[in-house]
Amino acid sequence: MTVKRARDLAFSGIVLIAAAIWIFPLYWALTTSLRSENRIVSDAGVIIDELNFSAYLSVLSNSKLPMWYLNSVGTSLIITVIVLVTGMMCAYALSQLRFPGRKMLYLVVVASFMVPVPALYVAQFVLMSDLNLVNTWWGIILPQLIVPVVVIVYKQFFDAIPREMREAVLLDGGGEFTLLFKLYLPLNWGITAALAIITFISAWNNFFWPFLIATSENMMTIPVGITQVNDSFGVAYARMMALALLAAAPVIIGYLVFQKRVTEAVMISAGVKG
Repeated sequence: MTVKRARDLAFSGIVLIAAAIWIFPLYWALTTSLRSENRIVSDAGVIIDELNFSAYLSVLSNSKLPMWYLNSVGTSLIITVIVLVTGMMCAYALSQLRFPGRKMLYLVVVASFMVPVPALYVAQFVLMSDLNLVNTWWGIILPQLIVPVVVIVYKQFFDAIPREMREAVLLDGGGEFTLLFKLYLPLNWGITAALAIITFISAWNNFFWPFLIATSENMMTIPVGITQVNDSFGVAYARMMALALLAAAPVIIGYLVFQKRVTEAVMISAGVKG
């Protein structure tokens, strides 16, 4: 056996071990959710030897999971659309237009990375309360619309487009909106898709702010709602795992479908923040 072959086998073995360690918690959650509560307490095995869907049926019938799904999907979609549109327009202005304070405004956008988001929660909650937006969709949405990474990524892309293309459109009578939505946007659908995915996942997984602003179960999102499922006779492990898997299912399915775009989004975000 050559040294290269041995190195490749060792690397493959390490990758397989790491993959097994990563996937085991998910597998354990699945096996737990498919057992009866009595079996979970009496048998700690991890082999799927029964298919008991009572935990899933109980969660779907005794919780407000459909409402939490609606809240999560609705708020996440609105956040994603507004963040992309406003971020794209802001980046276009910073990249292509010339106006006083442009460089200073861009420095403010970059400097916003230095502000920890939890440090703003108190001020944001007071503001939402003054606007009577506590326990509303807009109360959940508005504080999540500031995503500087979107502005920075779009600006870097717009800076790389030759100005000759812009000048040609202007000579043909096109305006700024024509340039943005008919020239620049079609050129960066890949970046837009990647940013949309990472923004949606971030909004979907956000827990602390929706936990603060949603005061009733009808307005809770999935991450907050799953913390409200309790049992009068103790912890219902099967139901908790079933609920957690149902909550994570859209993100898991989305990742499997858009795996390439998710990877691009993570790389873009890590590159900008690094």
